[in-house]
Amino acid sequence: MPEAHQPVRVVVVDDHTVMRAGVVALLAPVPDITVVGEAADGREALGLVERLTPDVALVDLRMPVMDGVEATAAIAAGPAPTRVLILTTYDTDVEIERAVEAGAVGYLLKDTTADQLAEAVRSAARGETVLAPRVAERLVALMRRPAPVVLTAREQDVLGAVADGLSNAEIGRRLVIAEATVKTHLLRVFAKLDVSDRTRAVVVALERGLLPGRG
Repeated sequence: MPEAHQPVRVVVVDDHTVMRAGVVALLAPVPDITVVGEAADGREALGLVERLTPDVALVDLRMPVMDGVEATAAIAAGPAPTRVLILTTYDTDVEIERAVEAGAVGYLLKDTTADQLAEAVRSAARGETVLAPRVAERLVALMRRPAPVVLTAREQDVLGAVADGLSNAEIGRRLVIAEATVKTHLLRVFAKLDVSDRTRAVVVALERGLLPGRG
């Protein structure tokens, strides 16, 4: 965070020369923001951040040599107090998740206006989260998405034996485990799949591809 009355120092990272020049031009008239450096890829950006310690790095995602996610992770893990603000054309769930997990404090799209960009840079310098509206909507949807169901290897073995028509006692003999242990595994499978009987458990597991090699 810059000291009071000091301009926010920014480096712009984008492999497209025209796009990079356009971002610099948008920020040039803003009195409290100064572009102190430009980089054409993530590796070059790391050198700039280490040397200049800017307040904010405006980083594109898809670049040669080192992409924006790798650069973001390296900057976030480094000693410089630089905040990374992604500025890209891509707004897929995968891109957003990777950038946020890497440590970006914000994610903007390149249809952002000059005023919105300037305000986002100020907010990022303060450590505040900055998200384009479409990105915010996608993040909320991702958070609401139920966690994927995962069966352990033993649960798959037990349920696979159920699919073969075996009783609990027969499953125990096949897997060399106690019948009570078979029942315990089945109860856990029922809870994970939100079902109440063996047949439904097999059907749901097959529908979701949770029994490898079957279906």
